[in-house]
Amino acid sequence: MIQMAPSILSADFTRLGEQVHLVEEAGAEVLHIDVMDGHFVPNLTFGPALVKSIRSQSHMRFDVHLMVQEPEKFIEDFAAAGADHITFHLETTPHVHRVIQQIKEHGITAGIALNPSTPLDGLKYVLADLDMVLLMTVNPGFGGQKFITNVVPKIQVLRHHLEQTQSSCLIEVDGGVNEKTAPIVAKAGAQILVAGSAVFAQPDPKQAIQNIRQAAELKSDE
Repeated sequence: MIQMAPSILSADFTRLGEQVHLVEEAGAEVLHIDVMDGHFVPNLTFGPALVKSIRSQSHMRFDVHLMVQEPEKFIEDFAAAGADHITFHLETTPHVHRVIQQIKEHGITAGIALNPSTPLDGLKYVLADLDMVLLMTVNPGFGGQKFITNVVPKIQVLRHHLEQTQSSCLIEVDGGVNEKTAPIVAKAGAQILVAGSAVFAQPDPKQAIQNIRQAAELKSDE
């Protein structure tokens, strides 16, 4: 089953509460929250206060994507603010296993994100501890970028390995996901689709979610 994860990076912040309600009513299971520090990526976005401010307004799983150096410094605050899941980038810390355990100590699930050019090799000794792997299909830092097709084989390789090991770890894909690319990543093995501008920049975000999900599910069933 394909899960939809609208990214509030592309939402209208003058109507954020309303837009969160809108995508939840459209059936989105996950709310993707991109946290950027201006160091690991050239942009600044949200802090724990924003997560806390919308937590009571939604029953969706809050998927906090830390695009920050030294993610261990941020986990406690985002967990306290209401995150259900925290993903951090493999490229941002030498203490990967320690950060995974730190996240899980707060009673929430843990994931690792990989940039498009980062190989899967770095997951070798921690994959069994993960609940999710996020494969970036754009270089992180900005919304509305073009999908990088070279990542598709990486999705396929990871999905094959997870199936061979009977792992329950999920694959999430983030970057350039829309009606055209959703079927490609779903067929490759992605289960959670992050979509920002393809949802919130559309005239009817609710219909956009339904269209992307339908396109992905048709292809994943083939």
